[in-house]
Amino acid sequence: MPKTKSDNLFKLIKSLKKSEKRYFKLNTLGESSGDNKKFIKLFDEIDQQEHFDEDAILANSPEIKPEQLSNIKAHLYKRILQSLRGYHSSKVPEIEIREIIDFAEILYNRCLYAQCVKVLQKAKKKAKKYDYLELLLEIYKLEKQVLIHTVGKDNQERVNNIVSEVQEVNDRINNINTFTNLAAQLNTFYLKAGFIRDQKDYFKIRKYIKSCLPAYDEIVLSLNEKLHLYELLVGYYFFIQDFNEGYNYAKKWVDLFIDSKEIIASRLDMYIKGINNLMIAQYKLLKYHEFVETHRKLKEIRNLNYIELNENIQVKLFKYNYVHEFNRYFMLGDFEIGVAHFNKIKNNIESYITRLDRHSRIIMYYKIACLYFGNDNHREAIAWINRIINEEDVDLREDIHCFARILNLICHYEVGNNDVIEYYIRSTYRFLLKKDDLHNFQKYILNFLKKLNRISSEEQLINQFEGLLKQLLPLTQNRYEKRAFIYFDIISWLECKIRQEPIREVVKEKARQMIERETQLA
Repeated sequence: MPKTKSDNLFKLIKSLKKSEKRYFKLNTLGESSGDNKKFIKLFDEIDQQEHFDEDAILANSPEIKPEQLSNIKAHLYKRILQSLRGYHSSKVPEIEIREIIDFAEILYNRCLYAQCVKVLQKAKKKAKKYDYLELLLEIYKLEKQVLIHTVGKDNQERVNNIVSEVQEVNDRINNINTFTNLAAQLNTFYLKAGFIRDQKDYFKIRKYIKSCLPAYDEIVLSLNEKLHLYELLVGYYFFIQDFNEGYNYAKKWVDLFIDSKEIIASRLDMYIKGINNLMIAQYKLLKYHEFVETHRKLKEIRNLNYIELNENIQVKLFKYNYVHEFNRYFMLGDFEIGVAHFNKIKNNIESYITRLDRHSRIIMYYKIACLYFGNDNHREAIAWINRIINEEDVDLREDIHCFARILNLICHYEVGNNDVIEYYIRSTYRFLLKKDDLHNFQKYILNFLKKLNRISSEEQLINQFEGLLKQLLPLTQNRYEKRAFIYFDIISWLECKIRQEPIREVVKEKARQMIERETQLA
């Protein structure tokens, strides 16, 4: 069986920015050898391609023999990574510290112990500043090796200090590992089912967290420990739908960065994630003015001149900015403005969506569908909902798959597709039973939609809307039923049908009252 031609080098070159390409070429061209010319030739050929094509490369590069190509690709890949390390060494503290540790090892191997100690002190100072615990352990390990070769009257004191510091670092690393392990486990639960569905879910997750979370004193925890603890607790409280507590810990999370701005560059991913979680809590709790202020912080990240916006960060900023822009439209009822804005940038967003992970894509599809629904563009909403329904992995965020089907039914009712509603009701009913997600909210809506085809008068129709509203309102206060209202503002939809107004007008009126109350309390 022939070996598949790898396109890893192609993907790496395509990920480079112009400045990174220029840096690579300057460093490579500065070294005079025939191999370097082949590296540059291969680099340029791949850089110009839209799709990776080895045959085209060989046809355009007679100096590269077919039997040489595999080795040249491998060496070029390594040279690019080395170039990227050099390019980013002064901008990424972790890379810079690792480089200093490498220098210390070189000095140690040359028996230049005094110089090695001096370099290690520099590395330790930087590692402590940014709280890089694993790097500190590497530094302490090398320090202990150097101690054997540097006899002095203070050696015992130095050994005692290193042993004590290593123990402290190990304890902190153990705490962080516990927090991150719990957060990762919690995330797998969330990615499968979404928010807790019933009391069984609640007791299961609470018991799990309480049994695994070690005793801790938040005041004495280091910055790094607090970051990962807050990440865990925000995820936990969001999962059980306690958004007030989630908000409190998300605020603490972001405040750590506000109080220690020097760590933003080294932990940019965590900073962005913290802002995103704070905005989610502010959105759920209708803290509009705070939401706008936090969104401003998120937008400002692109303009910080001391940070490195790699591909991963750019995709996250794109995702969070657009999701929260949609949330702002939802809070204000500005669906018409939102749809107009989205239609202008639709093509650009489509290209970005393909770069998102599957979970983020589902979230984005659902937000866009809700945006169109709020503007009464029900056919467009159906098109985006179908992207969710047609996803192969329906075990990913089962909750969104369930509520997407409910929203799909309501959209088909709105466009008058009465002939397919009965089919979709049966299909949705089966899906909800299979996913063990048939609660009162879903039952009331499905029964309501079943009756609509048999109603002829407007008065009877409004009576049905009023009846469903009366059934649903008590569920907004039920701990396990209220999650349904997180996904879709069906109360506003029912009110708009009863009042015979566009849904956006109903939401705008609620937004006006919400902002007035918030202003009075400020």
